[in-house]
Amino acid sequence: MAKAQLVYYFKDYLNDKRYVLEQKIYEVEDFDKFPDGIKYSLVLYDRKSKNKVLMDNHHPKSHHVHMGDKEFEYHFTNEPKLMQDFKQFVYQYMGVKL
Repeated sequence: MAKAQLVYYFKDYLNDKRYVLEQKIYEVEDFDKFPDGIKYSLVLYDRKSKNKVLMDNHHPKSHHVHMGDKEFEYHFTNEPKLMQDFKQFVYQYMGVKL
């Protein structure tokens, strides 16, 4: 099993605890399963509507985005762009500004 080192973690509750924001980014050594050397999970969850925006990558899937019931591939370039894109998806889909 490859080692994963947590490099970023953030959790918060927004808008009177209606939304749960949780972000985790790991550096990983298993380049066969994670060719970019990164594993992540970025989620904003609406506790009222049960809606969500989730960006993650896990084996055997690669980088992808969940918006509600829809899922699509994501082209990963780097961590700053990942965070920027997550904020944009959250605002576009759920109207929440991070």
